[in-house]
Amino acid sequence: MHPILNKNLFLVKEHIGMFKAANNFDIYDPENNQMIMTTREDNLGFFTKLFRFTDYKRMTPFHLEIKTTSGEKIISVKRGFTILRSDVEIFDEKDRLIGLFKQQFFSFGGKFNIEDKDGRPVCTLQGKWTGWDFKFMKDSTELAHVSKKWAGMGRELFTSADNYVLQIHDNVKPDDAVRQLILAAVMCIDMVFKE
Repeated sequence: MHPILNKNLFLVKEHIGMFKAANNFDIYDPENNQMIMTTREDNLGFFTKLFRFTDYKRMTPFHLEIKTTSGEKIISVKRGFTILRSDVEIFDEKDRLIGLFKQQFFSFGGKFNIEDKDGRPVCTLQGKWTGWDFKFMKDSTELAHVSKKWAGMGRELFTSADNYVLQIHDNVKPDDAVRQLILAAVMCIDMVFKE
């Protein structure tokens, strides 16, 4: 696991664009406002791009790569075409499967089961209908929290750009592999629940 994931606080900024098909984010260290990672969806096919501008956007496949600013791959996140629920695969820097996100049917506000590569439960991602507030829970213990940081009414009103703050709690050790899954899940929230 890359040492950059030892941090506990990340600011995720979606790229601004009126007519964009790809999901691209920059990840900052909020303490010094320095960009530390990028998330790009570089290899979109023609039909995926086309469907991204329709009501079927939430069903389209995606493949995001999270890298350091120097280009070192940290995590990749993949999902195929979906109809009823999303099952997302998470891979490490060497393209080894490290975990899965399985969206639960009929969950209010959105809920993912986060599993390790063998399908064993690691934690859940739970959200609220009323706003951008998601928690990573292991039983009754909160591991991390994601909230939306409003960038201003005009910007939110006329673009699809969102900013998120991820706070991983101190009860998650710096070298715990669950950090990879938590960061990967944050990249999926918008595409699975909110689009």
